[in-house]
Amino acid sequence: MRLPRPRTRPRSLAGQLFAMQVVLVAAVVAGCAFFAYVSGSAQAKETATRQVRTAALAIADSPSVREAIRTPDPSAVLQPYAEKVRRDTGIAFVTIMSPDRIRWTHPDADQIGEPFLGHTARALRGETFAETYTGTLGPSIRVVTPIRDGGRITGLVSAGITVERVSSQVRAQLGALGLAAGGALALGGIGTYVINARLRRHTHGMNAAELSRMHDYHQATLHAVREGLLMLDGQRRIALINDAGRELLGLGPGAVGRRIADLDLPAPLTGALLSSEERVDELHLTADRVIVVNTRPVVGGEQRGTVVTLRDHTELQALSGELDSERGFTQALRSQAHEAANRLHTVVSLIELGRAEEAVGFATAELELAQALTDRVVGAVAEPVLAALLLGKAAQANERGVELVLADDSLIDDGALPATLPPRDLVTILGNLIDNAVDAASEAATGTPGPGAVPGRRQAVPVRAARARVTVTALAGEGELLLRVADTGAGIDPDDAAEVFDRGWSTHGAGRGIGLALVQQAVHRNAGTVALDRGPDGGAQFTVRLPLAGGNRTTHTMKEATA
Repeated sequence: MRLPRPRTRPRSLAGQLFAMQVVLVAAVVAGCAFFAYVSGSAQAKETATRQVRTAALAIADSPSVREAIRTPDPSAVLQPYAEKVRRDTGIAFVTIMSPDRIRWTHPDADQIGEPFLGHTARALRGETFAETYTGTLGPSIRVVTPIRDGGRITGLVSAGITVERVSSQVRAQLGALGLAAGGALALGGIGTYVINARLRRHTHGMNAAELSRMHDYHQATLHAVREGLLMLDGQRRIALINDAGRELLGLGPGAVGRRIADLDLPAPLTGALLSSEERVDELHLTADRVIVVNTRPVVGGEQRGTVVTLRDHTELQALSGELDSERGFTQALRSQAHEAANRLHTVVSLIELGRAEEAVGFATAELELAQALTDRVVGAVAEPVLAALLLGKAAQANERGVELVLADDSLIDDGALPATLPPRDLVTILGNLIDNAVDAASEAATGTPGPGAVPGRRQAVPVRAARARVTVTALAGEGELLLRVADTGAGIDPDDAAEVFDRGWSTHGAGRGIGLALVQQAVHRNAGTVALDRGPDGGAQFTVRLPLAGGNRTTHTMKEATA
């Protein structure tokens, strides 16, 4: 995502880092060069001092020098000797003088016999010392040492090298140092440019302010989006997940960094998340939710990961089921209105024919038949939501030739169901179980698959049953709510019984066949159990047990339902 740029756009982050790194490298190289220059200058001076000290001490210790001093004309012997030593050692001058500072030798012969320019007091006391002094040859580094003949100082020796010569040596070293520093600076600049070019590609030329704003927008968007967002790296580990994603998948705060395969997710959902192929609007079931999954691989020369979006389809599926029920109720009411009109016409016709007694008998019989189930349901089930559901489903079943019967032991007193048990979950559980039972009973009775057939259910037998029937038991007592639905259908194949709750797909088209999965989710949300076995009429029998104690909503052990 590229953010809008201001009119005067600052330099990119890579450009800023490049400039900073070049300045830093230049400062480091300049500092190292300056340190090397200072160190080289000091070392050159120290080397020159050692060189002239060695020469001066060697001359002062020479026996020939002491013998020449004893002669009437020391210069005649000492001047050629001093010049030879000067040329051999490469120093600037060698001056041999008397204790009263009169020169016997000098590179400039005209200076012989002239006073020595420099300090000699310490040498006359027997010390050897070094100093920088400006003499006839200019500033020089010199060493002065005494010449002893026995215990007496008979002369002095001063050997020196000019500061200009030392400086020229340092300048020569500085040139080489400059070339090395320039090479280091060029190499550092090239390396910095290469690194920052790579950084510029990765940051897409954005500057620091743009990156900071993008990070803030990224965090705000991540937590504001109500859809679940999940990002996986190339190793199929969670690199990023928002709050909605953690809620939909039931993950804790420490989910980042964990592998998808290590999470306790349903196998089909795990397979979809691990797949390298794109998935579009796939429906998957978890323990509590129906989730729509979309995945898209992130590729850039190599597979870098996967972006996953999750949408909660649970509420929509529940509303869709309720809408289907409402449509069924409407169709049933329309059919009942048509049947009522036919019966009314029959009554009117009997009266017109003068058979009033037959008309009264016919009408009374019809009213008693219609009122019997209503009275039975209202008398046994005081919960209005369940009572209305049972009456509506009875009308739907009747339209399909299926008799819906409320078991004799059914009883739910008023106030028996706690407020913590949502009516919508009761409608989801009992409504879907009755719908499936009606489909199975109708299919077995007519040999035609019902519109809501469940995968795994046996094919309808071709023999027509005497009467298709669905028996419903609703009983609240002993701390639990018992809901049992049995039918006269073909039953469930034992090999498929374990999969009937988690298949989530139907052979009658996409979006069908998840009714029992919704039942299991609603039961799970309310800490209950659901069991499947064979009913007394040979068909399937589903038994749901939900705890009624609000403070003890623990999962019960699945057990067989008693008749």
